[in-house]
Amino acid sequence: MKALIYDGPGKIEWCEHPKPQIQDATDLVLKVTATTVCGSDSHIIKGGFPETPAGLVLGHEGVGIVEEVGSAVTAVKPGDRVLATCVTACATCPACREGLVGQCRTSGGWALGHLIDGLQAEYARIPFANTSVYKIPDELTDEQVLFLTDILATGYEVGVLRGNVQPGDTVVIVGSGPVGLSTLITAKLFSPSNIVVVDPVESRRAKALEMGASHVASPEEAKSVVDELTDGLGADVTIEAAGFPAPFELAVDLVRPGGRIANIGGHETPVSLPMETLWSKIVTLTTGIPNGLSVPALMRAIEAGTLDATPLITHRMKLDEMEKGYDVFLNAAEHDSLKVVLTP
Repeated sequence: MKALIYDGPGKIEWCEHPKPQIQDATDLVLKVTATTVCGSDSHIIKGGFPETPAGLVLGHEGVGIVEEVGSAVTAVKPGDRVLATCVTACATCPACREGLVGQCRTSGGWALGHLIDGLQAEYARIPFANTSVYKIPDELTDEQVLFLTDILATGYEVGVLRGNVQPGDTVVIVGSGPVGLSTLITAKLFSPSNIVVVDPVESRRAKALEMGASHVASPEEAKSVVDELTDGLGADVTIEAAGFPAPFELAVDLVRPGGRIANIGGHETPVSLPMETLWSKIVTLTTGIPNGLSVPALMRAIEAGTLDATPLITHRMKLDEMEKGYDVFLNAAEHDSLKVVLTP
């Protein structure tokens, strides 16, 4: 088969690779029908996650058709259309039993395309299949559900739920890439009074308005916009969705006393936390990666027509254009790109 191989920082190649086989009774082999590129992939390519070994198939977002299942797999069968969540769950370790699937201690968690071969390929092996894939309703297309595999669940679980977004809140999302925009559209499910999206790129601010933001701002404008909306108090919830020091520090600066800061971005370098100003403000700071447990609820919202992430798709390509897809994604300003969807 063909797959996108990571050969060390700065090196990827779409090339021949052994087709995956069933290794454990709980595995399945998936024929990939759609996959996409994620910001976490770009962190890997830049060397930001040095634990990722050279020679690995990248990718942790994908949907497809079950080709083969291990002897212990009962939740799905060959021929079923499924989506594979970016985190895999053994369902028996202490972390999984607490619902912390991203911290699975039995070779699960964020393993696909990070520690084991992933989904940017013609076929993929999914471990712990009974608890790590979801059937796709016949009436939904691959594109409608593809982003449930990661960015929709991430924005919702790590941003909206951990940020405890409530009706009437003023919410600030710093970063309007795919994860930030996923946070925006899932935050709207809770009817906040204001959603302010902050980004330095004008085209991304325009996209945020198109997808339902009440206000947008550049980083330089953000403080005055939030002060005007809140009489100088600050936002109820700030959500950092970029993964760099300046956006995180802005999220800290914009939160009100008693407010919540939800960090989504995967950071490669340390950030400053100004405890000299925060210590008395009763601020809650949360971090994390998704658990994927919200996928059934979000899928029902998609079925009902109250959630639609397909406007995030800016480019469609074939799987064998994977290297071009990475170029388009990594050079987002040049190509005005958000999500690149790749299909056979």
